[in-house]
Amino acid sequence: MSRLKVGVIFGGASEEHPVSIKSAREVARNLDTEKYEPFWIGITTGGEWKLCDGPDADWENRSARPAVLSPDRSVHGLLVMEQGGYETVRLDLVFPVLHGKLGEDGAIQGLLELAGIPYVGCDIQGSAVCMDKALAYTVAKSAGIATPTFWVVAENEKVDADHLRYPVFVKPARSGSSFGVSKVTREDELPNALSAARQYDSKVLIEEAVAGSEIGCAVMGERFGLITGEVDRVDLSHGFFRIHQEDSPENGSENSTFIVPADISDESRRLVQETAKAIYRTLGCKGLARVDMFLTDDGRVVLNEVNTMPGMTSYSRYPRMMAAAGLPLTDVIDRLISMTLHGTKR
Repeated sequence: MSRLKVGVIFGGASEEHPVSIKSAREVARNLDTEKYEPFWIGITTGGEWKLCDGPDADWENRSARPAVLSPDRSVHGLLVMEQGGYETVRLDLVFPVLHGKLGEDGAIQGLLELAGIPYVGCDIQGSAVCMDKALAYTVAKSAGIATPTFWVVAENEKVDADHLRYPVFVKPARSGSSFGVSKVTREDELPNALSAARQYDSKVLIEEAVAGSEIGCAVMGERFGLITGEVDRVDLSHGFFRIHQEDSPENGSENSTFIVPADISDESRRLVQETAKAIYRTLGCKGLARVDMFLTDDGRVVLNEVNTMPGMTSYSRYPRMMAAAGLPLTDVIDRLISMTLHGTKR
């Protein structure tokens, strides 16, 4: 029986490029190569596409060939550049292991839709909605899901700092991994926080801090419904939770650890898991998502954000939560591919 040809796209032209490479390396360690034939497609920070041997440290140079994903559905895969021409590589499906802009915002999903190639994860609409935190809050709130109190600041718009109730968080509306996020406790800190956020997005979100624990829940679609991993809790020693900002996050964060399973009551755990499923459905997610929430002191669950292609690194939360529920990453990847091929990503 021939192996399925799986294109794994990684890297990307966003600030989360290094994280994507680490995620791809973990996928490489856990992909069942007896069932799947991987084609490793790396995107440089400058946006060049290269077919390479894998996401190792020298992937951009060693045996890498220029390649593009053809939007022509008759190709159903890659055009790999050769001297004097090109060859085609037909792909059965694509696993876009891309984080942040151009990876989780619907851009790569749109290209794959044009190409007619099945792909793991959320579709264009779900990706775009979840990537824009302000839009995600608006949609979730309309469905009765609790969200922080928030304000949207457009490009060059001035903010009336007197009307804010501090502390607040200032963040790019469409970015990830805590890039450009600041906690503001005083009015005079606001201008610098807005400048930091605008380095990553012209649209900025200001939201009131939610008193409570930061909680996460891994969600995955199955043929007969949704399953969740174990709930985790971010245990902070000081400051606020930032991810992928350290020089070597695989060695741990300077101010936080993850408790899996979360040290919360069974009742709270069930509420968090059911709320995560409701958010997943409301925002139109498919395949997989990590839903980040707050569990308040009075037992409410409040949406924080949704990652539609969560990190798959050795230290990432999604695979840890699934593993704690009895699903190692090899099984997660296998199920995601199977669901994608059978058209049951939801």
